[in-house]
Amino acid sequence: MSAPAACLFDLDGLLLDTEPLHSLAWRQAAERFGLQLPDAELMRLRGRRRLDNARQVITWIAERVGAPPTVEELLAVQQPIARGLLPRAEPMEGAPELLRQCLERQVAMALVTSSSRESLALKTAGHPWLELIELRIDGDDPDLKAGKPAPDPFLLAAERLGVSPGDCWAFEDSPAGAIAAAAAGCRVHVLVPPGLSPEERQRLYPGDWIFLESLRDLAFERRA
Repeated sequence: MSAPAACLFDLDGLLLDTEPLHSLAWRQAAERFGLQLPDAELMRLRGRRRLDNARQVITWIAERVGAPPTVEELLAVQQPIARGLLPRAEPMEGAPELLRQCLERQVAMALVTSSSRESLALKTAGHPWLELIELRIDGDDPDLKAGKPAPDPFLLAAERLGVSPGDCWAFEDSPAGAIAAAAAGCRVHVLVPPGLSPEERQRLYPGDWIFLESLRDLAFERRA
């Protein structure tokens, strides 16, 4: 399989094993306001920007508990929990090796994440291998009009790399991210979250995408 013009990588749950930590932070914060978040709703929060998630959780609180907090009140609870948890995140299996493979084959790379710039710095501080990715599109980018599942983050990354989205491989783990990458026209690779039944996987990831159990499953040849 020939190499792409560029690889566009999500961060959470794709390169770093942060998703269980994010889920725990949202679950504990919601509990402070009387809401129990089931796994299915936590899955809906994956891959999206912090403010989008806060608004969604507030909607659920209003529907099922009443008297919802403001965005500021919810994040004042959730953010300290997240900041305490996220530095523990380990690399996903095969992630450092995949970035080095791209570097060796001179494949351009971009990080396409919904994380804020502050959160991105917190998560990546202990992982110097992530510095192999020079271009970073974060959730605070001033040129970003909409976050995932809109295609904007991937379109912006391709534009800044000077390549066509159709010549890019996008790597995602969340349904929101996969939908965004597909809408941008990228070739989508999905690192499947563990524990999904075949029915859940088909429902959450309905696209004609390439599914990976591990990033070690991927290999490509040098571009001609």
